[in-house]
Amino acid sequence: MGRGKIVIRRIDNSTSRQVTFSKRRNGLLKKARELAILCDAEVGLIIFSSTGKLYDFANTSMKSVIERYNKSKEEHHQLMNPTSEVKFWQREAANLRQQLQNLQENHRQLMGEELSGLSVKDLQSLENQLEISLRGVRMKKDQILTDKIEELNHKGIIIHQENMELYKKVNLIRQENMELYKKVYGTGDSNGANRHSILPNGFSMGEDSHAPVHLQLSQPQQQNHEATRATKLGLQLH
Repeated sequence: MGRGKIVIRRIDNSTSRQVTFSKRRNGLLKKARELAILCDAEVGLIIFSSTGKLYDFANTSMKSVIERYNKSKEEHHQLMNPTSEVKFWQREAANLRQQLQNLQENHRQLMGEELSGLSVKDLQSLENQLEISLRGVRMKKDQILTDKIEELNHKGIIIHQENMELYKKVNLIRQENMELYKKVYGTGDSNGANRHSILPNGFSMGEDSHAPVHLQLSQPQQQNHEATRATKLGLQLH
């Protein structure tokens, strides 16, 4: 059988009322804690028992929760009145101007200006702040340089690997050219027949096919010239 519906009304029996209060108080505190954690809410819970005992919970501090509540309530009442609304925004504008002035003054002091009114303690605090800022800037710069060096080293490794692959391809092409050269010109025999081949008209080609070929014209023999002249004379006599 399911649990029956409980009528929401005051429990007359004091013992039962105290037991129910303890159980539901613990459950309410648990729900408030879960709401603050899960939803990142600022929660404040105040409980007074029938005997006047206080139970409270605040995920930040009860004082800050109450101050925030009072401020929010006051602002709400002010916004309901047009005159109060104008005054509220005037105060907000004055607060923003004051914050801007403080920031500008702090910036000038960080730049080394308007330091005459500062005490030794203020100057020491300003110096510590500058050292912390400078340390952070240097750490960021070193990190960027380290990342850049690692990136360049990685690119260098990739380029080196690509060069090795190209070198292997060049060697393979060179070997293929040597094989093709051997097939075209032959490997030569023990007597050196192919080492120095004789070509027509007295030209020769050695192993180095790229060596320059020297040509030389020879003068005709004297007797051949005289025989030709005699033949011409004989023809004229006839």
